[in-house]
Amino acid sequence: MAHLIAPSILAADFANLSKDIELVNNSNADWFHLDVMDGEFVPNISFGLPVIEAIKRHAKKTLDVHLMIIQPDRYISAFKKAGADVLTVHYEACPHLHRTIQAIQAEGMKAGVALNPHTPVSVLEDVIQDIDVVLIMSVNPGFGGQKFIEKTYDKIKKLKALIQSSGSSAIIEIDGGVGLGNYKQLVECGADVLVAGNSVFAAKDPLQAITELKKI
Repeated sequence: MAHLIAPSILAADFANLSKDIELVNNSNADWFHLDVMDGEFVPNISFGLPVIEAIKRHAKKTLDVHLMIIQPDRYISAFKKAGADVLTVHYEACPHLHRTIQAIQAEGMKAGVALNPHTPVSVLEDVIQDIDVVLIMSVNPGFGGQKFIEKTYDKIKKLKALIQSSGSSAIIEIDGGVGLGNYKQLVECGADVLVAGNSVFAAKDPLQAITELKKI
């Protein structure tokens, strides 16, 4: 499959959010990436269910919701109702990960599992066949605009090997520090979905930036 681009709404202009939603709708991007932070799992607070519901009313593309929160199981049904198409939880926040994955899929959503930079891909060996998306954090979660962690390339290759050896159909998503300087190498290593925040919304021409990120 051709790689997908998921602009991160965390980097959008919240005073003109409808404008940036339309920008993504009219672009070559594939998904909207929505980061939900609770101030406990990560040292930041972003937005929650009402904002996602509002975005859903205007978005014409897949809503990729990334939960950086503790006890995400409590909100699975609520995020489905709000409009999530892909719901990603953190391995580090889920003591009963297999059950969480099943609960997400039972609601009709794709189930994603995110790994922090220090978490090895080997922790997913027993559940990789059940996961739809694996999100590798290429910065420490919580804030946009951080420097890309170079170790990510090796991590993608290891994850790709695990997916192939297990017969899993999971796709690989990369979140953090993605831009024109590294996106091709990420795709070459095996990435399927690239989350792009500042590299899109801080660009002089966001539409052109998305078009460039889609090129092979």
